Amino acid sequence: MSPQSSSPRFPHPATACLALLTGLAGAPALAQDAILLDEIVVTGAQEPQEARRTGVSVSVLTRDDLDKTAETSMTSVLSRLPGVGILSRGPMGTVTGITVRGLSQNYVKVLVDGIDVADPSSTQSFYDFGHLTTLGVSSVELLRGSHSAVHGGQAVGGVLSITSTPLPEEIGSEGRFALEAGSYDTYAATLGYGVRGANGALGFTLSQISTSGFSAADENDGNSEADGYEATRLTLRGETELQSGVVLGFSAFAEDSDGEYDEGFPLADGSPDEKSDATSKGLRLYAQFETGRFEHEIAATWFEIDRGLTGSTGYGASYNDFTGKRRGLSWKAGTDLGQGRLVFGADTTDEDYSETSAYGASKGDSTTSGIFAEYLWSPGESFDLTASIRHDDHSDFGGFTTGRVAAAWQAAPDITVRAALGTGFRAPSLYELYGPYGDDSLEAEESTSADLGIEKRWGDAAALRATLFWIETDNLIDYADLPAPPWGGYTQIPGTTRRNGVELEGELALSGRLSFTGAYTYTDASNPALSSGSTWNSGFGRHQLALGVDAALTDAISGSLTLLHVADRPALADYTVANATVTYDFGTETQAYLRVENLFDEEYQLREGYGTSDRALYVGLRRSF
Repeated sequence: MSPQSSSPRFPHPATACLALLTGLAGAPALAQDAILLDEIVVTGAQEPQEARRTGVSVSVLTRDDLDKTAETSMTSVLSRLPGVGILSRGPMGTVTGITVRGLSQNYVKVLVDGIDVADPSSTQSFYDFGHLTTLGVSSVELLRGSHSAVHGGQAVGGVLSITSTPLPEEIGSEGRFALEAGSYDTYAATLGYGVRGANGALGFTLSQISTSGFSAADENDGNSEADGYEATRLTLRGETELQSGVVLGFSAFAEDSDGEYDEGFPLADGSPDEKSDATSKGLRLYAQFETGRFEHEIAATWFEIDRGLTGSTGYGASYNDFTGKRRGLSWKAGTDLGQGRLVFGADTTDEDYSETSAYGASKGDSTTSGIFAEYLWSPGESFDLTASIRHDDHSDFGGFTTGRVAAAWQAAPDITVRAALGTGFRAPSLYELYGPYGDDSLEAEESTSADLGIEKRWGDAAALRATLFWIETDNLIDYADLPAPPWGGYTQIPGTTRRNGVELEGELALSGRLSFTGAYTYTDASNPALSSGSTWNSGFGRHQLALGVDAALTDAISGSLTLLHVADRPALADYTVANATVTYDFGTETQAYLRVENLFDEEYQLREGYGTSDRALYVGLRRSF
């Protein structure tokens, strides 16, 4: 534990795992009100699989799950999933990353409606979670572990897939709107509508959020200037089936945002105000068709982001203007073969970026082309084995071959054993290679990961999952003070970085009115000699515990209480934060809610020197039609 911790000591993870399994094994018969769904996992393989038949570690959140807490910040929701830590530099709109099993956001691929939204112009090509809200989101999947054999480079720590703008499943229309107002002069609104006819469907979601925020530099250090943020986002989805049986579809989004942040070197409010602005756009087009025994999908994707930063540092006034673009083309085909399913295909992706700043200008580009194959072998209802292989050719680094094997075994009707072994790679980002602090001699990082898990179910009312995980990375790239004085630069770190631990996750319904959820993650770290500011050395706790309770207090009133405790963080104190939501259902597809964030007004930091929200209250109204 850190010296500042006052939290109780956790048992060894293996002991905790055994105790929970033993304790729940003798649990009495539970109410059969279903809280566990036979979900479909989209990201776990080249084609969707039932959750019970996938060998990978994945968490799935539906719109109903998001409605229970009614939270606007997606990072708050993600923070309670197994293995997830948050790296935030202040309020909404400021730079925010996540860790998955102790690996930073640089190693997490983020897909929004099938579009890769990592910023090609950012320092290490990651997605900025500070802009991510739950507004208009219909489902979330978090895949943990190395899955480059399925999703290509960057999918080393995991894959986050977000679906927005749901399309009606039956002929007709459906819509939804939501309004919210609360602390820090926060206002949010979203409107979604979709319609399905005999041959196709079309839908859109429009959302807007505005907040005055709080000081990015922690107000407890004497900073009082609030840092605000506002953003508007439009998403579109559609598909149609031609008389020939060909299905044509698309997904698209556009987002415009403006925000404020605090200067660095040293971190403080400073003057003038530091401002950021960003415009991002994405498009995916696809066609699905059959030829003989084969089912095909051809897809083209496009993503572009333009962002600017203006302000000052301890070295004087500064500005940075970035543009990043990504274009992709893919084809895959699938057919039933023997006792399983064969999927194979090819893809290519072009990326480029440019930067102009007070410190100079830089630009770069790269192309990655790959071929892949996957076979899902299902000799019976009790066993599924998925073997995936992929070869990528990078324009700067040559070829990389990655593989993954994942198995799910139904040891008994109520027990599932899962195992996965995979390799991954991350090529240096364009900025790491060609930026003002880059080095074009950097080599790609390589990783290997393994999962071993077991799931026990008690009917449809309770389940417990335990997963042991291990991952190691070689040729780690990090920012170091040397050997590139006076500013430092990106360099290859000798040695092997390791993460290993255990994830426990469970759900329990005591009745139709009361249910509980819980997740505990133990993460052990072994690092080579890294620079002091590295996210590999900080940002996640060795122990993380998330608890939740949902209760139907009356036929119309329901409540949700969540608690997150993070302990044993390098350089930062432990913290416990609780959120509560009370919802009133008018019975006409209309609900009103009151949400209290940071219920006990905890003072804590997610990144050293940066502030977090005090106790905050929000009221909202939502209606489906």
